[in-house]
Amino acid sequence: MKIYQKDPWLEPFRGAIDARHDNILNTLRHIAGDGPLKDAVNNHLYYGLHRTKDGWVFREYAPNASRIYLIGDFNNWKKADAYALRPVGSGNWEIELPAMFLHHGELYKLYIEWPGGGGERLPSYVTRVVQDDVTKVFSAQIWEPAAPYVWKHGHAGKRPNPLIYECHIGMASEKEKVGSFEEFRRDVLPRVKALGYDTIQIMALQEHPYYGSFGYQVSNFFALSSRFGTPEEFKRLVDDAHGKGIAVIMDIVHSHSVDNEAEGLSMFDGREDLYFHRGPQGRHPAWGSRCFDYGKDATRYFLLSNVKYWMEEYHIDGFRFDGVTSMIYWDHGLGKDFGNYSLYFDSGVDEDAVIYLSLASRLVKELNPNGFTIAEDVSGMAGLAAPFEDYGVGFDFRMSMGVADHWIKWIKEKSDDQWSMGEIWWELSNKRADEKTISYAECHDQALVGDKTIIFRLIDKEMYYSMRTDSQNLAVDRGVALHKMIRLVTAGTAGNGYLNFMGNEFGHPEWIDFPREGNGWSYKYARRQWSLADNPDLRYGLLRNFDADMIHLLKEEKLLSEAPEILVADEQKKILIFRRKNCIFAANFSPEGSYADYGFAAPAGEWVNVLDSDQTRYGGFSRLQQGERHTAMPYRNPNGNQAYDHTLSLYLPARTAIVLKRI
Repeated sequence: MKIYQKDPWLEPFRGAIDARHDNILNTLRHIAGDGPLKDAVNNHLYYGLHRTKDGWVFREYAPNASRIYLIGDFNNWKKADAYALRPVGSGNWEIELPAMFLHHGELYKLYIEWPGGGGERLPSYVTRVVQDDVTKVFSAQIWEPAAPYVWKHGHAGKRPNPLIYECHIGMASEKEKVGSFEEFRRDVLPRVKALGYDTIQIMALQEHPYYGSFGYQVSNFFALSSRFGTPEEFKRLVDDAHGKGIAVIMDIVHSHSVDNEAEGLSMFDGREDLYFHRGPQGRHPAWGSRCFDYGKDATRYFLLSNVKYWMEEYHIDGFRFDGVTSMIYWDHGLGKDFGNYSLYFDSGVDEDAVIYLSLASRLVKELNPNGFTIAEDVSGMAGLAAPFEDYGVGFDFRMSMGVADHWIKWIKEKSDDQWSMGEIWWELSNKRADEKTISYAECHDQALVGDKTIIFRLIDKEMYYSMRTDSQNLAVDRGVALHKMIRLVTAGTAGNGYLNFMGNEFGHPEWIDFPREGNGWSYKYARRQWSLADNPDLRYGLLRNFDADMIHLLKEEKLLSEAPEILVADEQKKILIFRRKNCIFAANFSPEGSYADYGFAAPAGEWVNVLDSDQTRYGGFSRLQQGERHTAMPYRNPNGNQAYDHTLSLYLPARTAIVLKRI
């Protein structure tokens, strides 16, 4: 069924949806003809520097250029006729060189001349860029190791319900420095495996000049950021993850490009619209970056080839597309509340961007049938994560971004005895039935400087003094209890997948702040203090224990494969109970009310306590018995979902959540 046949609210926009679908198909035929898209997007194999049978060939696309030179270590960084590219038509330039002219590890750039000017540039399809430690200047680097990496493991397989561990290589080290691929592979991957997450989502892989941009101001789209290590080291990381059954997806930034001219694509051959829009439309008013023109063939081939490159070169399993809202609206979604469906289909939508995203999602599936894509979109555009066959755009998942915002709102604006169980259920479970979503209580966004993580909002300064297991502090007891409950309820109501940012599973203290002038270029807050969770005298490890058992339960019971069903939303007693597949989640958010024999209408059967947040090993008070069995009695209880004619009675201590499994 088409999306407007499933959702009657979309029926008035049937014509716009049909037209969008046809435009995507027309663009696909324009690019790929009658063949698969994956065979038509190979710019990365043509442009850039490549070894040939007899030497080297370098090609560049620069239609406004009048002269182009290769300059570098091999010619003392001087423009020389022997290293001048020749025009070969259609804006393309080329040079062929003997093998002895260039060597692995040498640095180089382009010097491009155009009418009225010229300047040094990094090649647009460069795959290796390094920064000088002293001058801080970025240069391209010839990368042709004698022994190419040999892959040992295949892809991790299908992820219908991904459990995602969001991570950043550089800040994954506990030391005050930039972490490396090797350190992450050795020290963090085993932690991810032990926690039970089956997917890692890696940020900041594409080269970016400013480390503090968190990787979102990309300069070189095909270049793996060299600050973390070599391509071979990253391949080893991916390979090792696959060997552990962990899929690897990356944050891919196709929403904009850094404004830098010396490092990036801006004014590459002297014109502003080579890959971007002209004038104000080509500059992002909030991010200070360049905005792609997705209607240009040069841009489409560039970005689609980029998707293919990462998947083929590094065996990436999929992508989280960053800044989708900014891409698909001409005003970048700034200041909009998106309270009307018409905003998804009117003249404010950049249909070329929508077409591009649909083709990118198709390309991922063509390259790897088990590959998947996630859209980071705050607008809620209907159809974005619906299958293309149903006249959707074709993303596999969308981020359920409102969930984290609501947790912040509830924690900031109300005491927990004022929280509404009905509101929590609605905001956490309200998702389009025809689209898959990834839920999270907090990701990296909620931890950035100027904001606070959930644990820091709950405990604040007491984290510095009272996180020992032998300390007694009511604020810490409250924070630890709610931290577990918030995660369990969020994961239990997640649409089709769940995400956690590294370290937040154990309540990593403080915030994220990358080295910058304002903090004295300090790495103190751009790292992860794993030792806090490893210290048995502190409570952090207890929170980690709970997160691991929660994730393993979700995975082993495949709980996210079916939708949740509400059983109880008791506003007076602050109790929320819902069923997910063969499990019942019961949460008592009351600060002081513990209820014996709390009865509610429930499915028939015998139920066993398989997880409760009050265990001592989770930092609780052991008021419940692990493994305790409960039998639903054959009479209808007026409290709860009246679809069931049996009653389940439970002891629900204050600030405790439990999961029962039907035997």
